[in-house]
Amino acid sequence: GCDILRSDGTYPQSPDISPLILFLYPATHTPPYHQSPVSTHLSQKKASTDPHTMAAMATTASSLLKTSFSGVRLPAAARTPSCVATPRAGAICNSISSSTPPYDLNAFKFSPIKESIVSREMTRRYMTDMITYADTDVVIVGAGSAGLSCAYELSKDPSISIAIIEQSVSPGGGAWLGGQLFSAMVVRKPAHLFLDELNIEYDEQEDYVVIKHAALFTSTVMSRLLARPNVKLFNAVAVEDLIVKENRVAGVVTNWALVSMNHDTQSCMDPNVMEAKVVVSSCGHDGPFGATGVKRLQDIGMIQAVPGMKALDMNTAEDAIVRLTREVVPGMIVTGMEVAEIDGAPRMVLLNFCFPIHASSS
Repeated sequence: GCDILRSDGTYPQSPDISPLILFLYPATHTPPYHQSPVSTHLSQKKASTDPHTMAAMATTASSLLKTSFSGVRLPAAARTPSCVATPRAGAICNSISSSTPPYDLNAFKFSPIKESIVSREMTRRYMTDMITYADTDVVIVGAGSAGLSCAYELSKDPSISIAIIEQSVSPGGGAWLGGQLFSAMVVRKPAHLFLDELNIEYDEQEDYVVIKHAALFTSTVMSRLLARPNVKLFNAVAVEDLIVKENRVAGVVTNWALVSMNHDTQSCMDPNVMEAKVVVSSCGHDGPFGATGVKRLQDIGMIQAVPGMKALDMNTAEDAIVRLTREVVPGMIVTGMEVAEIDGAPRMVLLNFCFPIHASSS
């Protein structure tokens, strides 16, 4: 089906491949093509499994292909045996194609379990976490790139207890994709050093690197972070308010995210609390659920104004985010795009973002 010229500048004629087909489809089968004189002659012969006859037919088919397609270069995949990329992939292919697979899917069964055991295991572990983290060292509000990076750095010290609160079922914020829902993530140097630490591959350019899919970063940092014993992620949980004692932020007021989203349509459901030595607000830029930390500080008079982020200027914005990450009021640090909201810094969402690692971990 390829329009490939011969060496003399002509296209190859359609070959009579009937000997080849007859070799593959013996005379007892109906060939899937119209028969030529050659195929008619051959089909009149009784199908034979004689080795000499089969060898002769194979030689005829091979010779026909060579003469009919002279000058045609076949694709590499057609000329070389197929191979697998890794031994693991090869084992999977062999298992699938094997007539005797290593296990019988029809007879496969999981170990038995009672439904109540599943319920008890989930409930007991979650409630134990709620009791453990009701009074903790650090509460990080928002599990986007800034919040996850901050938690990753802080959790390197096993003596620090960290609770991450994310109102979405899926943590990661906007870090699953690049700008305009594209896949690639662009990271400006020297933030690539963090990717090296996480062992994430990237395409290196002069002043930046590109991860082929943003989800590689987000999934990797989450898997490393959540495996640590001093970290707990409470997703599908919203922060409705702050705990403030003697003009210092001392924790957060929480509720199920679905409850927080529907207070106007249901009877009142009182919230819960988490006390903390430090609260890190990384709620992103303004929106229905964005910049909630600094907006609440303004509501209760702990800061005077939230000017909002300015128009896009990546070179100015990303440096400003790192430089301005700080404790804005006693007990509360603001990081990530929420910094742009409180300080009026430019936004930075054209390509992606630079990770404010060092600033967050301070």
